[in-house]
Amino acid sequence: MLNREAVVEALSGIMEPDLGKDIVSLELIEGLEVTENKVTVTVKSSNPAMHARKRMQEAVEFAIERKFGAEVETEINVVPLAADERTTETRKVLPGVKNIIAVASGKGGVGKSTVSSNLAVALAQLGYKVGICDADIYGPSVPTMFGVEDEKPVPVEVNGKQMMKPVEKYGVKVLSIGFFADPDQAIVWRGPMASRALKQLFTEATWGDLDFMIIDLPPGTGDIHLSLVQTVQLTGAVVVSTPQDVALADARKGVGMFRLEAVNVPVLGMIENMAYFTPEDAPEKKYHIFGRDGVKRLAESLDTNFLGELPLMQTVREAGDAGRPAVMQTDSDAAAAFKAVISKLLSALGKNVD
Repeated sequence: MLNREAVVEALSGIMEPDLGKDIVSLELIEGLEVTENKVTVTVKSSNPAMHARKRMQEAVEFAIERKFGAEVETEINVVPLAADERTTETRKVLPGVKNIIAVASGKGGVGKSTVSSNLAVALAQLGYKVGICDADIYGPSVPTMFGVEDEKPVPVEVNGKQMMKPVEKYGVKVLSIGFFADPDQAIVWRGPMASRALKQLFTEATWGDLDFMIIDLPPGTGDIHLSLVQTVQLTGAVVVSTPQDVALADARKGVGMFRLEAVNVPVLGMIENMAYFTPEDAPEKKYHIFGRDGVKRLAESLDTNFLGELPLMQTVREAGDAGRPAVMQTDSDAAAAFKAVISKLLSALGKNVD
């Protein structure tokens, strides 16, 4: 007999593949309506990818048809599980991390890794527990930015399994594929190999409890980005660009990628890097070498937050090369610029600067 209790019983046999428990006990069902010959239900999926949601929809349709027959009409809606709805049980990967933020760019050379490193340290300076994962598989530079190129993650045993313990520097937990590659050897991996390596950085490491994890993505859009959203539930993404037209065209694509239905990651905002240059001997002047307000205008046109501009400064480059992010020079103009961006990012997340 078709009724609510019988439908719930039928759905209790459907396992959430990433979590290993049935969708009823995980409380992933809502809006269940049962009429004389129709079942309407919304199911939440831990995997936001379209193919995963399609498989879940097919599993629900099959369970109902098997239980009640093919003549029963179904209306199944599968939606991604929102970040604030996730519990330890419904978040298999990085359950102890409250906010996971991907820093991306449409093209290389716009300072994405510099921005990622400084944002991580700035958050740690505010008292947050922070980690940074260098997911730029083909050009990892975070170890250099933190001055830990010669260090290696320590293996530790957790529940009988060997795990990696991230390197810690400046109050930030750091993990990068660069720790496992010869710095003089190019990393030449096909997409599946790179995706597996990325997944290991999240699933085989002891990140512990963190307020923020910053993920430094490779430039562009591709396998690594799709693998990330299929592995980790991102709180949101930040897109970095310089203001010239050639970079903005790619930044627009980067924002578009996160907004694809198959990806479905909120874009928290955009940052304009290398916005202007001010000579030391003429501090009152600003030279907009790459153009002016390009990222600000693009953010407005894409209806996303403009998180601020960062100047082109020799001290920022020198600090990154020295393995000591510029934001640590607390009384510098560079530190002030990064902290202003952090303030706007926290506001976009609904948090206040402590």
